Amino acid sequence: MTLVTSRHYNAGDGLVDQRSCVSEQSERSMSENNRVLAIGAHPDDVEFCCTGTLSRLKKKGAEVVIATMAPGDCGTTQYSAREISRIRKGEAAKSASMLGAEYVCLEERDLSIDCDTVTRRKVTGLVRSVDPAIVFTHFLVDYMVDHEATGRLVRDACFGAGVPNFGTPGNESHTETIPHLYYFPPSGCIDNVGNPIEPHFVVDVNDEVEQKKGMLACHASQREWLLRHHGMDEYIESMLRRGAEMGKRIGVEHGEGFLQHRCQPYPTDNTIAERLGIASDSS
Repeated sequence: MTLVTSRHYNAGDGLVDQRSCVSEQSERSMSENNRVLAIGAHPDDVEFCCTGTLSRLKKKGAEVVIATMAPGDCGTTQYSAREISRIRKGEAAKSASMLGAEYVCLEERDLSIDCDTVTRRKVTGLVRSVDPAIVFTHFLVDYMVDHEATGRLVRDACFGAGVPNFGTPGNESHTETIPHLYYFPPSGCIDNVGNPIEPHFVVDVNDEVEQKKGMLACHASQREWLLRHHGMDEYIESMLRRGAEMGKRIGVEHGEGFLQHRCQPYPTDNTIAERLGIASDSS
């Protein structure tokens, strides 16, 4: 799988390499489509929320792309925005490489991810480039604006990717189908006024915990900041606590929960449950 006019980052040095190749048309059938796209607002969002499930899908033959809207340019008290962006994109690329995945950054900025037409076209271009069967992103209501804006942009892009007359910066070809769209539950499984948001289903990722830990540990700039300020490895521990809370819902040690976008014309069958052979609804 190759991407159209997207920015790829080398895990070693974080340098940009512009590529412009198109996926083979013969691979576009939804029934044969094993491509998965996970889009987070910032580096490490995907690692916290869905890399166990990505790992399970990868073992089933999936091709995975991990993208972030922004490079995490505000995630520091030590470096300039430019330097921390370079560092965090390199960390994200290294993390993705552990899964055999590609990493893409759309180069928005922290606290400045605008849900507008310009950005919507950019995200739509990414969705068209990957042409995924499955897309993961943030829930539409969450504790911070970047997560919410990302969720809305990705929802819109999944729809707009199949609309030929909706232009994109790279003039990517429109997709033939709308992908299955899944949301990470918000932090604490509550909305921004405290109402519970329960996942539709939970994936058992107990066998993927070491993979999740390894990928999250790649984000050393964030892990070290918390180690310095908290005196403990809260970074990894918080991921494990989240997984344990999800796992309780289905009686396993570690789980990842998701809500599916079930409004027409988006697909409403649970392709993740089918592909992984799990219960399609845990709620």
